[in-house]
This record gives sequence, structure tokens and C-alpha cells, in this order.
Amino acid sequence: MPAEFVIETRDLSYVFGDQKVLDQISLRVPPGTIYGFLGPNGAGKTTTIKILLNLLHSKEKNVFLFGQELNDHRIDVLSRIGSLIEQPAIYFHLTGRENLVNRARLLQLTSARVNEILDLVELTESAEKKAGKYSLGMKQRLGIGLALLPDPPLLILDEPTNGLDPNGIIEVRHLLQKLVKEQGKTVFISSHLLSEVEKMITHVGIINHGKLLFQGTIEELHGVSKSQIVIVTADLVESANLLLRNGYHAEVISDTIRIPFTTLGEVADVTAFLVSNKHQVYSISQSRENLEDLFLSITQS
Repeated sequence: MPAEFVIETRDLSYVFGDQKVLDQISLRVPPGTIYGFLGPNGAGKTTTIKILLNLLHSKEKNVFLFGQELNDHRIDVLSRIGSLIEQPAIYFHLTGRENLVNRARLLQLTSARVNEILDLVELTESAEKKAGKYSLGMKQRLGIGLALLPDPPLLILDEPTNGLDPNGIIEVRHLLQKLVKEQGKTVFISSHLLSEVEKMITHVGIINHGKLLFQGTIEELHGVSKSQIVIVTADLVESANLLLRNGYHAEVISDTIRIPFTTLGEVADVTAFLVSNKHQVYSISQSRENLEDLFLSITQS
């Protein structure tokens, strides 16, 4: 029977010296998902990934991969994981194909598998080009291709979109979505920027100061976001101060006034109140807090 979770940690903690880097982290990553592990730099993301890959060791038997405890089944478990930590290990003086061929020989894989990977990561047309001449997005896709050579069911990627331009991010996103949709793989991806990964992930865990602050589907994260009334007036600060003096929880954000949404009737009441006090209202609407703002509020609270 397949495991319910491809990755599961149970109250995982880790200490460096006298500093508690992870504090009872309980991750649950279902199969066939793209799980975004998000948090600011220094939140504990890379430490967690290194523990999952057995580069750092948890003294407790509380890390499970494919339903197997990592310490007891290390060789079997790690053979089923492809990973890319920080920068891809690429020989820039070799072509993309030569990089893959060298790794394939170590793994005793055929040249046919190299061709499959080049096609999968969409580098066939650039296969004979020196890897040092690749764009950052192409280098990242080659790095992912190297991790995919042995056909692992789980791919763990640490900040794979870091430093990429918008086109590079789109290329990586399309590749990871294809891996899940067409090959049924599970992808665990870390990032410090929700905006770079929110269009590709299906599940999310948010970590800060070593604590897991949120875990669920991307739809559940949307559900946590709050509805707001968004107002644009001729004099934002004066209008916001007027609303504050009269009991509204108003704040100025990005050239708009935001107040918590309660009912549609309140939208009409706020409009009438501002107009009756001779404030020009250019627009007023209901809007849900975007995920980036929600991410910031979760990690900063």
C-alpha cells in the first residue's frame, strides 16, 4: 500500500550549538504534488532539506520518506530522491549533453536515457552547446535534468528560481508541472519568495524562526486571506485619518486605503460617509488580500 505522504516529519527539531534552528516541524507532503516550502532567508528551509537528504542527521526517528524511517532505510530511501541544492553541479567547459553523459555513466544508464532527459527539460536543440554559455534558466533546467537521470519519484529543489529572470522562472515552472502531471512525480521546492512559486505549487508550508506557521493547499492559503475594502480618494492620508477618527480600521497601502470588509452595505456606507465629508472618491471596491501580503503578515507576526 503506497504511503499517505511522500515526506513526513514528526515534531522535527534541530540544534546548532545553543541555537534551535528547527522547532517541532511536522511536514506532510502528499504524492503527486508540488509542495512549496516557504520562508525568509534563515528561516530553517535549507536545514530541513539537508536533514531530508541525510546531509544532517536527526537523532530522533522522526523523518519518514515514502513511509520509511530515514535512519533505518537510508540507502533505499535516498536512491529514490533527486535533488538540487543551491547551484547545479555543472561542468561549464562541457556541453549539456556531455554533462548528462558523464553522470549517466556513473549511474550505468544508457545514452537513450540522456536523450530522454534532454527532451524532457527542453534542451535538445542546445545539447551540443557549452553549458557555460547557457542562460541561468537553461543551467537550472540542466541541473534538474541531472537530478532526474535515475528517474526518482521525488525531486527536492532548494531555491531553484533564485536569481532567474521571469522567462527562466516560467521555464522551470512549466518543467516541474510537466513532471507532476505527466510522470506522477512529487516535487518539494523551497523559496523565500511566494511570488516566484505561487503559480506552480499545489501545497504550501510556511516556516519562520524554525517554526511551521502554516501548512495546507494553496486554496486553503487563499481561504486564510482577508477581504478588504479598497478605496482611492483625492487625499488618501486625510481620508484615512477621517475614517480612523470615526471607528474604521483604515490604513494606507500602495496608494490606496484599506479597511476590513464585513458587508456590502458597509461599502455603500463608507462611500456615503466620505462624500458627505467632501472627500472625492475615485474608486471603491472589495478585494481579497493577495498571497504575497498574506505571506508577509504570517512570517512577520
